[in-house]
This record gives sequence, structure tokens and C-alpha cells, in this order.
Amino acid sequence: MTETTKTIEIMPEAVRRFILHWGDMGQQWGVNRSIAQIHALLYISERPLPADVISDSLGIARSNVSNSLKELMSYKIVQRVPVAGERRDHFTAETDVWELARRIAAVRKAREIDPALETLAHCLSDADGDMQVTDEQRRRLREMHAFTADMDRWYTQMQAVPVRTLTRLVRLGDRIVALLGLTAR
Repeated sequence: MTETTKTIEIMPEAVRRFILHWGDMGQQWGVNRSIAQIHALLYISERPLPADVISDSLGIARSNVSNSLKELMSYKIVQRVPVAGERRDHFTAETDVWELARRIAAVRKAREIDPALETLAHCLSDADGDMQVTDEQRRRLREMHAFTADMDRWYTQMQAVPVRTLTRLVRLGDRIVALLGLTAR
């Protein structure tokens, strides 16, 4: 058994399980497992951690930790913080879950939704002058563009809603569905 294995094994079970599960969930969302595990470790940690401690704790190569921290900082969910008396860089994660969700959504929107809207607009423009594109294909492109634009607009509107109100809206979900006469599927 390696020293690294010992470190993760001596963590409390709930913490260890959270970190490992967050890594698995990250992969489902298209995020590298190491990046997600590092984020989980920093999120759950009550104090800032230097890269070598992160590396040792998770059994991840130091170079991988360095690259992963850069990625997490680009999402603005991990920050480099000074620690008195320390020469090493230390890192901490955003712990407000709503702020965390907002920051992740903002980066995902910029990386995925904005380019998709631009591409769909170009596709629609190209389809207008192309006789080989059928009316049904044009309809589907317009529908996809409209849906993506609606989601983009909704995202922008939700950014202006205070967290307290968002929380209440989420918790009202069942009542809203019932009020509209819809049933949960």
C-alpha cells in the first residue's frame, strides 16, 4: 500500500465517498475525474491546501494537479489564496452552492451555448440560399435555434434573480406542477 493510498483511506468515509463520487459525476458531465476529485477535496476541506497535499491526498500526479487547478480556476470555482508564513501556493474552493452553480453555468454557457447559437445562426443563413436543404430541415434548424435562444434568454433572466428567490422557486416545483394541472412523470 502506498503512502497516497493510506491518505485517502484514512479520510472519514463520508468525505472519501464524496470525493470519489464527485469524480465519477464529473466524468458524467464531461469533466476529467481528477479535476472533479480535486474540486471535491477543496470544497470539503476547511482550510486552503497546497498542491503537494492535494497530490498526496488523492494519489494524483503533481503535474496533473497543477493543470487541474488551472482548469478549476478558469471556472472561477477555485482560487489561489495566500497563507501567512507559507511560500507555497494554497487553494480553496467556492463553498456557496448557488454561487458555485452560477459560475459553472456561466463557463458552460460561454463554452457550449454561445458557440451553438452562433453555429445555428450560420446554418440557418446557409440553408436559406441552398436549394438542397429541404423545408423540413430548415424547420428543424429554426426549431433548434429558437429552443437554444430561449434557454439562453432564460439563463440570462435567472442570473438576475436573487438566490433566495431561486431557492423558493425550486422548492415550489411540486406546487407549480400541481397548480398547472400537470402530473410529474
